Amino acid sequence: MSFDVAAVRRQFPILQRTVNGQPLHYLDNGASAQTPDAVLDAVRAYETTSRANVLRGVHALAEAATDLYENARADVARFLGAAPEEVVFTGGCTAAINLVAHSYGERLRPGDEIVLSELEHHSNIVPWYQLARRSGAALRTLPVTPDGRIDVVALPEVVNARTRIVSVAHVSNVTGAVADVAAIVAAARAVGAVVMLDGAQRAPHGPVDLPALGVDFYAFAGHKAYGPNGIGALWGRRELLESMPPFMGGGSMIGRVSLQEITWAPSPRRFEAGTPPIGPAVGLGAACRWMMALDWTAAGAHEMALAQRMMDGLADVKGARLVGPAGLQGRLPVISFTLDDVHPHDTAQILDSFGVAVRAGHHCAQPLMDKLDIAGTTRAGIAPYNDDSDVDALLAGVREAVRRFA
Repeated sequence: MSFDVAAVRRQFPILQRTVNGQPLHYLDNGASAQTPDAVLDAVRAYETTSRANVLRGVHALAEAATDLYENARADVARFLGAAPEEVVFTGGCTAAINLVAHSYGERLRPGDEIVLSELEHHSNIVPWYQLARRSGAALRTLPVTPDGRIDVVALPEVVNARTRIVSVAHVSNVTGAVADVAAIVAAARAVGAVVMLDGAQRAPHGPVDLPALGVDFYAFAGHKAYGPNGIGALWGRRELLESMPPFMGGGSMIGRVSLQEITWAPSPRRFEAGTPPIGPAVGLGAACRWMMALDWTAAGAHEMALAQRMMDGLADVKGARLVGPAGLQGRLPVISFTLDDVHPHDTAQILDSFGVAVRAGHHCAQPLMDKLDIAGTTRAGIAPYNDDSDVDALLAGVREAVRRFA
């Protein structure tokens, strides 16, 4: 199976630059992926030929902008295997989770329970914590296994008749572990609870088959999926979205307004108050088209081969410890590690001097760090445009960090 990584890299102009006199080795994809020409061109075309507000204008530019915006919604829907009417544009994954926590969460009452896991990103903890404080509901958590997976063995103990919502990461932003969605959905269905997946780390690795997952809500961010900043998408089952009140009020999301009564627009417009992020939405649609055009059988194999190369190299570094599954099964190429006696920030700074961009710290997952009894990790995320030179540069930098600090 061949994968032309050089051809993919040529589509990302930023990969041609240097950092600290070194070629750029961009491995901070878990925080923000880079953007291909196809996305840059789509946003530029909107801004230079069709820039106008959407929905209400009757002039040519407004109609063109509306077409681009709704076509982008259709592209996101195809990427998810869903209907466009079930896709809401948001400011990002965090905004999408907040939307569900506020809107769907209005129906929660004291005694109800919200189930998360110990490995969640803060964006999938804080909105539910706030909902619990508002509603009187309680938070329950699924534990994680020593290798950084959600422990589904605990489902019968944690998910019960009081559970109303189960919200977990599709893929951990620290360990790279893929959640056992089927087990989680089965447990939730048995007690009548809904399931939300935070897909921020899964979406950058190819189209998502939502019908197969069987969940109720799904969120992902544009900037991690080769799209612009400031855009994300929430998918929700049509019947659930139609039953939910608006999250924010303003223009575009109404049916009719009088000073005595206001009616709401149907979803998804009900949840898109005010002027939406039109250019970023157009860019996200282009990013989804770009991902759908990629051969993910080959791209995925390429990514995981690089992950194995990185894990094998780290295994040869004295004092390096992988935080997450040791093998490739049930994981994606989000790789975290620690170095004995070397702070992750020092590791990241040494790597930067090698032109290697990674993320260091608690990765907005402090409960997981507490569970693992570590202050933080160094994290490398692999995308289809990465190649052997990126992994080898990281390993060289890691060896230098050990030489200097350990």
